[in-house]
Amino acid sequence: MSSKYSFGKYIYPSRWMDYWYQIKEILNLQPDNILEVGIGSKLVSDYFRSKKINVITVDINKDLNPDVIGSVTDIPLKEEFDVVLCAEVLEHLPFEDFEKGLKELGRLSKKYVVLSLPHFGPMIKLSIKIPFIREIKIAIKINFPVRHKFDGEHYWEIGKKGYSSSKIRQILKKYFRIKKEFIPYECHYHRFYILEK
Repeated sequence: MSSKYSFGKYIYPSRWMDYWYQIKEILNLQPDNILEVGIGSKLVSDYFRSKKINVITVDINKDLNPDVIGSVTDIPLKEEFDVVLCAEVLEHLPFEDFEKGLKELGRLSKKYVVLSLPHFGPMIKLSIKIPFIREIKIAIKINFPVRHKFDGEHYWEIGKKGYSSSKIRQILKKYFRIKKEFIPYECHYHRFYILEK
């Protein structure tokens, strides 16, 4: 595995929670098969394989040993999958290719796409725990629209100038119904979308 995805460097506490949310949301959809686009550390695909759920992985980086080598804008597969997972991938493309990537994800999905994208900006978090009462967690994302500068990885991020969450939502609605949208309390840098064809 690439050292980029090593424990401690790439896999840190909030990313563990990101994986937990990916797995939880996919399990809620009860798929028989999954396409994972952008495999990173392989933690998610390995989990589903351990549960005997058929997973096909796609990545542009052949060193990660995906099942299929391909870009999110041109995936060399014809079959459809119950769920297509694309977590923290589309921001690695210039924004003008965002819709092309969405169309490709939709083409390969029978019904659902689980998508996550980076959401820039500070967050105020409050957690209250009183004995015998369920913990209350409140988190508010603060708009802080700065201009994005390409950092060698991300071409754009939600929350930066020109990439508001409402703009992204409008684009997503061209191709999917947004079944659910949220920012996890534990990993506030990622915005999740559960999309239905």
